Amino acid sequence: MRIFYSEKHALRDAQTELDGGLLARPYEHPGRMTRILEALKARGLGPVEPPGAYGLDPVRRVHDAAYLHFLSRCWREWRAAGHEGEAIPVIWPSRRLWREIAPKNIEGMLGFYALAAETSITEGTWEAAKAAADTALSAAAAIAAGAPAAFALCRPPGHHAAADMFGGYCFLNNAAIAAQALRDAGAERVAVLDVDFHHGNGTQSIFYDRRDVFFASIHGAPEDAFPHFLGYADETGAGAGEGFTANYPLSRGTAWPEWSAALGDALARLKVFRPEALVLSLGVDAYHGDPISFFALETEDFQRMGAAIAGLGAPTALVMEGGYADDALGVNVVAALEGFSGGGAR
Repeated sequence: MRIFYSEKHALRDAQTELDGGLLARPYEHPGRMTRILEALKARGLGPVEPPGAYGLDPVRRVHDAAYLHFLSRCWREWRAAGHEGEAIPVIWPSRRLWREIAPKNIEGMLGFYALAAETSITEGTWEAAKAAADTALSAAAAIAAGAPAAFALCRPPGHHAAADMFGGYCFLNNAAIAAQALRDAGAERVAVLDVDFHHGNGTQSIFYDRRDVFFASIHGAPEDAFPHFLGYADETGAGAGEGFTANYPLSRGTAWPEWSAALGDALARLKVFRPEALVLSLGVDAYHGDPISFFALETEDFQRMGAAIAGLGAPTALVMEGGYADDALGVNVVAALEGFSGGGAR
């Protein structure tokens, strides 16, 4: 399996996250990639390749131009306004109390484009996000060229990023960008399967009214889990996309038997859809020791997950999302990759 990774991820090294009413060191940090790379090396997986440079054209296929302009200048304008800390939104458009007009002031723009307050924007965030998109695009290009599978070791992650919103550590939606690139490369039907503990609300919103990209997500029930406001089972698509979204919200303490049943149902739906390419949003925060999740999967379950997904038989771009149990992060990612490779894809 080809593996793509950019050292530019480390340009984003946020020092603040709003957690439990405190500004704390973020769960999503550069050391996550170190753990994964060490585990890949220990198991002899690789080699690890740098991504190509694709520019913003494929990113614009998914994201709003004004939003991209905001991301590219946010840090510079934040500092120019005299702020000493990292850029954190403090006000949002609220129900019944807003108009869809983007403010000019940087504090207003942050709230206009943010979906959550825990994710700060820092120096280097924009460059890191672009490199993550290039990493996902490299994996998509590899399978479009005939590789059965490729792994994009992306950071920052992407599945919470909507066409014009950031949050949940996500700025550019790497999985959605890869899926759209595969469509543009000629695949008539592309599926995105999201196995991260948290619902891929950004990915769902991007493809919700389309029938050419099937989105399926297995995640913590939104009543109890971030991002809270999407991911219910009755969300199945709209307009032309009706029936091409499948959500599997699961309860606290979900372990492999219930989780794998949801996966089995999702894979059955995807087999009917017959995707010509699959993008796997690979989060490993369904692990029982993850500090910001509440499922109970074990390391061996990620291997079984990978094997089951490989059984779909579709060329697959695996795109790294979440996973915050630092000590187990690398071994869980490797388990998923080895399970996938042993399940039929090399």
